Amino acid sequence: MKILAVDTATASCSAAVMRTDGSLLAELTKGETRTHSMHLMNIINCVCDLSGIEIGDLGGFAVTVGPGSFTGLRIGISTIKGLAWSLKKPVVGISSLDALAWQCHQSDYLICPLLDARKKEVYFCRYRFQRGELKKEGIEQVGAPEQALHDIREPSLFVGSGALLYREIISAELGALAQFASATQHVIRASSVAGLSLSKFNACNTDDIALLVPHYIRKSDAEFKGQRKKG
Repeated sequence: MKILAVDTATASCSAAVMRTDGSLLAELTKGETRTHSMHLMNIINCVCDLSGIEIGDLGGFAVTVGPGSFTGLRIGISTIKGLAWSLKKPVVGISSLDALAWQCHQSDYLICPLLDARKKEVYFCRYRFQRGELKKEGIEQVGAPEQALHDIREPSLFVGSGALLYREIISAELGALAQFASATQHVIRASSVAGLSLSKFNACNTDDIALLVPHYIRKSDAEFKGQRKKG
């Protein structure tokens, strides 16, 4: 079976086609574009063409559900839900922080993905690879960069847009304990989203399409404004 995976959680936009045995057929990532609505379907059609298949031949879909850009997540999820509904195919939602951590699978360090959340905050969580499997430590949170660094007392690998943006703060706080992923690892790749989804597809443990919604962690500006008016 072949699956299509998509990421639109950040400024980049990525799509990939992968077999459920883990072999990658095609991947295309467009960096630093905030116009996902203009590019996503073109990118999807392109990776399908490169894979030699029609969209209708796909056996399932995977998509990042957050945290990340509110607008980007809505575009990616709504596109995949539309395709999954129309083709009656299963879908799997993947955490954008999980995907970033998964891209650091060769590291023995504590893995700390950070995504820029704006307002001088980051989305963050911590992970380790144990016997080749990615293990999550704690829950996904949003807060100041210093909060993401709290209680770190061991060599740690930082990855993601938040790691790049707040590199000086991280280095000043942790010194030699702070390591940073290579330049190519800071952008979420759709192949990582696909790779994380394989175990769920193979176990037939997919998500309910109707219940697949963005995982924002914090409220949108519109929700905050609505609360202020009620207050």
